[in-house]
Amino acid sequence: MAKVAFLGLGVMGFPMAGHLAAKGHDVTVWNRTPAKAEAWVGKHKGKKAATAAEAAQGAEFVMACVGNDDDLRAVCTGDDGAFAGMESGAIFVDHTTVSAKVTREMAALAGEKGVGFVDAPVSGGQAGAENGQLSVMCGGDEADYAAAEPVIAAYAKICRRLGDSGAGQITKMCNQIAIAGLVQGLAESLHFAEKAGLSIESVVEVISQGAAGSWQMSNRYKTMAEDRYDFGFAVDWMRKDLGICLATANETGASLPVTALVDQFYKDVQKLGGGRWDTSSLLKRLRALD
Repeated sequence: MAKVAFLGLGVMGFPMAGHLAAKGHDVTVWNRTPAKAEAWVGKHKGKKAATAAEAAQGAEFVMACVGNDDDLRAVCTGDDGAFAGMESGAIFVDHTTVSAKVTREMAALAGEKGVGFVDAPVSGGQAGAENGQLSVMCGGDEADYAAAEPVIAAYAKICRRLGDSGAGQITKMCNQIAIAGLVQGLAESLHFAEKAGLSIESVVEVISQGAAGSWQMSNRYKTMAEDRYDFGFAVDWMRKDLGICLATANETGASLPVTALVDQFYKDVQKLGGGRWDTSSLLKRLRALD
């Protein structure tokens, strides 16, 4: 078992760190809001630290799951940042969804200290984190990944290295691009059925068994039909992720017309007050147009 630090105890990080403790790892946590760290220790019996640097001291692996590019820089750098406490040979594993640019920037800084860096964004949402069933997409040095993978396995359904530093983040962008178009298509399908006077449940029962079937359809159609949107990844976070996708597309020359359109639809959802609704709330936008 490994000595691990976990930085960031939000809806994803809290259960992920819990799985590490449950697997027998020696876990020290840090969170920007100390009360969350205290709550985690109360539940999982690990240790808490006052700063990211303190949490990282003596750790073989430092996992992070924070908010955005700026949050990652803050948790890594400076006198209180993780890199200040990490020893040569330790490995930093970043589960935050951020830009490939900041990933490569942090990986370079880590390398200057003799610290490994694996970008490892996740997919599966809060339920995946709580059930230890996340999909983890990684980039970085092969040896660093090979060392970190058995630790990541505590909360992973699948974990793969896709390439060098930044490859994990690029793959997560592919994930979000695929979801955006899929959810909009599902929302339009349910809206169309509704306007035609058909039973959404009956329609989905039939079409979900064919080529139209998807995880989103199976897991979200009922709550969408009931106009309930408190079941997973928030619109505010999706817009953050799609912004990263679109900025990267501009850098690489990729064309993302549907993604750009759905991003604007999510902006409409935010204007409806739905920034914290889950991403299936695209149906509520269509209903609001009636």
